[in-house]
Amino acid sequence: MSLRLVQIGATGRGRRVALVDEPKLTLLGRNESIYEFAQAAIARGISLTKLIEESVTSEQIDYDPVYEAKSDWKLLRAFDHPQQCHRCLVSGTGLTHKASAENRQSMHETATESDSMKMFRSGLEGGRPEAGKIGVSPEWFYKGVGTVLKGHGQELGVPAHGDDGGEEAELAGAYVIGPDGVPYRIGMMQGNEFSDHVLEAKNYLYLASSKLRVCSIGPELVVDPDFSEVTGRAWIERKGETIWEASQHSGEKWITHTLANLEHHHFKHGFHRMPGDAHIHFFGADNFSFRKRLKLQDGDVMAIQFGGFGRALRNPLRIEREPAKLVTVRAL
Repeated sequence: MSLRLVQIGATGRGRRVALVDEPKLTLLGRNESIYEFAQAAIARGISLTKLIEESVTSEQIDYDPVYEAKSDWKLLRAFDHPQQCHRCLVSGTGLTHKASAENRQSMHETATESDSMKMFRSGLEGGRPEAGKIGVSPEWFYKGVGTVLKGHGQELGVPAHGDDGGEEAELAGAYVIGPDGVPYRIGMMQGNEFSDHVLEAKNYLYLASSKLRVCSIGPELVVDPDFSEVTGRAWIERKGETIWEASQHSGEKWITHTLANLEHHHFKHGFHRMPGDAHIHFFGADNFSFRKRLKLQDGDVMAIQFGGFGRALRNPLRIEREPAKLVTVRAL
């Protein structure tokens, strides 16, 4: 079975990495972050799994209080660059799922096939090349650097200048770049890619701006998971009641590209292979509440859970109430 890891922290005790061993968390020694474990495994030329197994301690804590925010130990982001958050690039691939393409089509309904649907169909036709071959390029977007990442239980905010905020249930890959410039996949996590669908619906050229929002990952990182077919669900809670839910599908069976092709087209850029950098890349959403034009409200809780990826990722929504303020640039 794949190993499931969490990153936790406590005031006065620093950071730790723990192995999920339900209903316990087994603390690991050696390193304080998954990033550091990955770099150490690369340096020794061994698998991350082997290094983790060598680092297991006898220290255990109960998982429930940590997950429910009732412990001194708090869940951190499932993966990050622990020293330099600006060296973690957060990006994603869109239109890899039919439902996502259909939702985009409905936002910009035209008499002819939209560019979004054309992009989806290009993936169907050329996104699964033979091993060793390069397939068609997917849609790609930028979300920000590590400062946009939130963990389980943390708020996802709609800024004053935003039109909306909505969940996008996805799986995301975590990567580090080795000293020789080679990308290494550490594992995968559940993620809420979270974006501004109302802004995007105004004009598809606002897509890039609609993606510049916070997002969340976790609570667990799965080392070397099976990505052939993954199913799960996402749901929205309002005042303790579920007001929307939908099944979710991911993995290579459900997306238009192979994982290798998605990774190639991200890392083909030399500036995405800078030694020591970290990357988090979202693989695309299947079904989300905006398709039903559900308007999320302040305090709503977005929840996501995929089979085999541990406990549900839950994040409350917070809407900034203050009016947008003009940002003035000073001349030097």
